[in-house]
Amino acid sequence: MLDISHEAFESMVADGLDSLHDDMLSRLDNVIFLVEDRPEDGSDTLGVYEGFSLAERGVYGYGEEPDRIILFRENLLEHCEDVTELAHEIRVTLVHEIAHFYGIDENRIHELGWG
Repeated sequence: MLDISHEAFESMVADGLDSLHDDMLSRLDNVIFLVEDRPEDGSDTLGVYEGFSLAERGVYGYGEEPDRIILFRENLLEHCEDVTELAHEIRVTLVHEIAHFYGIDENRIHELGWG
């Protein structure tokens, strides 16, 4: 497993977000990005979107809890052979989870090559 500190990993996530096209990020509203070591269920998932997609929101306003996109640091570190692959996989995971925010389902994400 790669040995990268939590702080360095968070910096790589920030770089991954910075690398995404403005159009992908412009409609993100009330979404926070988090890094956790592993999912509570112990699975090997790399990331998760928790919240209501744009398609599900209906009336959405002041006082709503933020949606969360969580990247799982240890799972990503175990999944990648080197830092270059890790940076790529962080970006892919970000795109994948942001796609869920936009209401794109798992099958379509995989069809588009972001699964």
